Amino acid sequence: MTSTTLAGPGFLRSKLGGLPPAFWALWTGTLVNRVGMMVQPFIGVYLTQARGMSLAAAGAVMAVFGVGSLLSQIIAGWLADRFGRRITLTGGMVATAATMVALGYSTSLPAIVATMFVLGMTVDIYRPASTALVADLIPPLDRPRAYGLLFWALNLGFAVAMVAGGWLAQAGYGWMFGINAATSLAFGLLVWRAVPETLPARSGPGGPDGRGRGGFADVLKDRLMVAFSVITLISTVAYSQAFTTLPLAMTHGGFTTVDYGMVIAVNGVLIVLVQPLTGDWFGRLDHSTVLAVGLAVIGAGFALTAAVSSIAGYALSVILWTAGEIVTAGIPGAIVAALAPPHLRGRYSGMYGFAWSGGALLAPLLGTGLLEVSPVALWPAIGAINLVAAGGLLAIGPALRRRTAAAAH
Repeated sequence: MTSTTLAGPGFLRSKLGGLPPAFWALWTGTLVNRVGMMVQPFIGVYLTQARGMSLAAAGAVMAVFGVGSLLSQIIAGWLADRFGRRITLTGGMVATAATMVALGYSTSLPAIVATMFVLGMTVDIYRPASTALVADLIPPLDRPRAYGLLFWALNLGFAVAMVAGGWLAQAGYGWMFGINAATSLAFGLLVWRAVPETLPARSGPGGPDGRGRGGFADVLKDRLMVAFSVITLISTVAYSQAFTTLPLAMTHGGFTTVDYGMVIAVNGVLIVLVQPLTGDWFGRLDHSTVLAVGLAVIGAGFALTAAVSSIAGYALSVILWTAGEIVTAGIPGAIVAALAPPHLRGRYSGMYGFAWSGGALLAPLLGTGLLEVSPVALWPAIGAINLVAAGGLLAIGPALRRRTAAAAH
């Protein structure tokens, strides 16, 4: 009885303890924002059903969003290193709220295209600032756990958002845009009130310890970071199909938005239940190996989608690629933090976000194109793409281990 009582708090401390209040404010804001993040996963369905666009036109509009998101990562990385993490994150969320409202009222094609571009610019500005903020706040050994907890918050909110979004899409898309705007605004205001600025202070005319502030040219000189970014782009092309092409494939196969919302919610529910139990353990293993294994499992899950034709089958494929996602949770952020010098954390995070957004940009173009040819061709190709990314990680693994060990000391 006594040992069981003591084990409970000790277990919770191992998963949640030792992290500063500012981190938990960021975690809470992330959760609130993600609960309302309903528009982006359903945007393809919205464009084809509510605005009457073809698959090709919807894919092109989503690609415009991707271009905005791609550019935003470079800008956000510079803003986070130049003006600070707090103001960058808050400003991005406030701008996202305003743009969500504007998109909900846009009816003409030029207005939709322009607003989608602006939304791409604003909705992901928080990402480099958030990644750099965690690296500033958390020591190296705890970073995989901290990034994993943020990943957990994202998916806890995601599980709610997908179910609610499916129902709201049928009730009227205006509800989705309004709720998404409100939660974005709440996230920005919470960070402004509860998170201090963590930007490394200048100690002289240059940056910290007398070094120059640096720029993206310095990031591009880091061949290991460039290689990791390319691998990230490749894997994101595959992963993003779950939120761009999969809802289109399901609705064009006779399923409803509620069906898609329920199937994809399996992803969030499993991560919420399982990831907190395993994240710290995976974080103690070799990062490159863990990430490679996870990407291979994700690829297998997407390839399985070609063989399914029922709700249960789609759910099974989601379960498989979710298992790979659980393995990788928190690892990419820890790798970027280990590679980045403190005065360039915003820009390194921006480079990682640039690669992620690049994959998101390419994903709908590739996915909708293959979907029009054949779903059977789509999903095995996506699985093969992730296997290529996994192989790349194994190739750069020795160099990543050396840099990670140096950063830990």
